[in-house]
Amino acid sequence: MPLGGYAGKILRVNLTDGKLYYEELPEDVLRMWVGGRGLGVYFMLKEVDPKVDPLSPANKAIVATGPLTGVPGLVAPGRWASITKSPLTNTIHDAQSGGKFGPELKFAGFDAIVVEGASEKPVYLWITDGKAEIRDAKHLWGRDTHSTTDTIVEELAPVVGRDEAGKIKVATIGPAGENLAKIACIINDKSRAAGRGGHGAVWGSKKLKAIAVRGHIRLKIAREDAYKEIVSKSMELARKSPVTSEALPKYGTAVLVNVINAHGIFPTRNFQTGVFPGASEISGERIAETILDWEKQKEEICWGCVIGCARYSRITKGPYTGEGGGPEYEIVWSFGAQTGTSDLAAVSKANYLANELGLDAISMGHVIGTLMELVEKGKIPGEKLRGLNVTWGSGEALVELTWRTAYRSGIGDDLAEGALRLATKYGAPELAMVVRGQELPAYDPRGAKGHGLAYATSNRGGCHLRAYIISPEILGLPQLVDRFATAGKAKWVKHFQDVFATLDSLVVCKFVTFSYWNDVLAAQLSAVTGWDVSVDEFDVIGERIYNAERAFNILAFGDGEEYDTLPKRLLEEPMPEGPAKGHVVELKPMLEEYYQLRGWIKGRPTRATLEKLGLKWLADRLEQEGLLPA
Repeated sequence: MPLGGYAGKILRVNLTDGKLYYEELPEDVLRMWVGGRGLGVYFMLKEVDPKVDPLSPANKAIVATGPLTGVPGLVAPGRWASITKSPLTNTIHDAQSGGKFGPELKFAGFDAIVVEGASEKPVYLWITDGKAEIRDAKHLWGRDTHSTTDTIVEELAPVVGRDEAGKIKVATIGPAGENLAKIACIINDKSRAAGRGGHGAVWGSKKLKAIAVRGHIRLKIAREDAYKEIVSKSMELARKSPVTSEALPKYGTAVLVNVINAHGIFPTRNFQTGVFPGASEISGERIAETILDWEKQKEEICWGCVIGCARYSRITKGPYTGEGGGPEYEIVWSFGAQTGTSDLAAVSKANYLANELGLDAISMGHVIGTLMELVEKGKIPGEKLRGLNVTWGSGEALVELTWRTAYRSGIGDDLAEGALRLATKYGAPELAMVVRGQELPAYDPRGAKGHGLAYATSNRGGCHLRAYIISPEILGLPQLVDRFATAGKAKWVKHFQDVFATLDSLVVCKFVTFSYWNDVLAAQLSAVTGWDVSVDEFDVIGERIYNAERAFNILAFGDGEEYDTLPKRLLEEPMPEGPAKGHVVELKPMLEEYYQLRGWIKGRPTRATLEKLGLKWLADRLEQEGLLPA
């Protein structure tokens, strides 16, 4: 009998020999690592050499849910996680996605899938009601994510019945993943992305085109009365929060555009400034007024979600006609302010193409911005552009370069490698706004300094979701703190990182934290599974995961203090204008405080820290490699 919240088994797929294995996980492993992100790093440490080439058969691709995924009544339980070693960053890497695929995988009878080896020919997985099979995907290779999804659903219709076919959920890569673009992603439900870090390229290297799921298994709730009570409390808190009850449902994540721009931290023209004059033209308000399809939007909302931030939009006037999910905040920034573009139609079209071709839209727009600054500074030979007008604000460049990147055509071959490799190749690595090789997202930390520390210490590379310190520094949640101060920020960052690591293992949406925090999440986990998880244990689970991820990176490439940094521009070039004018990120004092709180020396966990978290075996391994600090 599975624990409450769990399907009860995992699927192991060996693509080299074409064999499938069904396994159960011991409860003590689940209690320590929970699921999703935590379970992923556990598998990667136990089964993969951290020094492995991410695009070799020896790397593994893990798809995982958590005990709260697909549990009805919760605020936002419609997510899943992809975990692997990233070809973009060489770090342990998880990418989270919404939609309906994650819950459907649970209903199909599996908590996780571990994909190992590599197939000689394209294949996809079909999983339903506790059984799986490997199917030929030769006819799907080369197709975009939309046509792949439609074709798989159509060919499985006779298997499940025509009435059931529409309930099949598909996660797939596009041409970008097939062509091993290091910024390729996995797209599920046509517009939801396991986006960052090049997970699509890992699938492509294994010739895994897609995973299709459909199931009828319903999850057990261990403590029904406690569950009903905490569901009621969670819903009440979500209704009381103006963010989850008003702002996100009405304007989506792009409601942040005007807010962040007004604070002077909306990165513009590759982080040259934090103020974008055209911000209102690409804002959530403008999207709602002009291109949002309110009826279709209802279909976009993630499984079971009561917030409903998802968008669906249409561009009906040329030259950028199209439709699809989004655009979201990060995307209107990456294709918009990052490239100096205020044309909402062009930004939206680039977003549609990124989803169809299987590209991380955050990195895609960011890399285009990097290219534009390289062009501006005379670093790119003219013949490389084939006559394309690659200048700030060029909508045509957004669309054309997205195509070229997915197919590695011309300069797109360089863009597919990510911003750091692009800028380095053309002699200006200082123009790459990255941490650990991953492109920074839509907040300039010169005006939100705790967020800068979160960027610098992110185990997976530049990321706003390891610790969203924008919440206290800008939004005032759970309380407003001085965004320009550095003292005390390390405590905020560590706490957010730990809580989010457990949340990413549950697996639920981070937007619930605009309504409630670890006490409610711990109560949800306890009620569903039957465990007694205190708030302290909830945080310790996250701390364990965060330290394990750092240990993987240390074993992989010697991660530590050298990598806990920010681009020189953010450390040394004062913000030139706006409310954050004159500021840089004073990282060193925050980092020293952070290491002390973490129990790390120069960015590496000590034996005492690891043993306290139940990771003696990991401390022993680091010591054997000569990587454990004294």
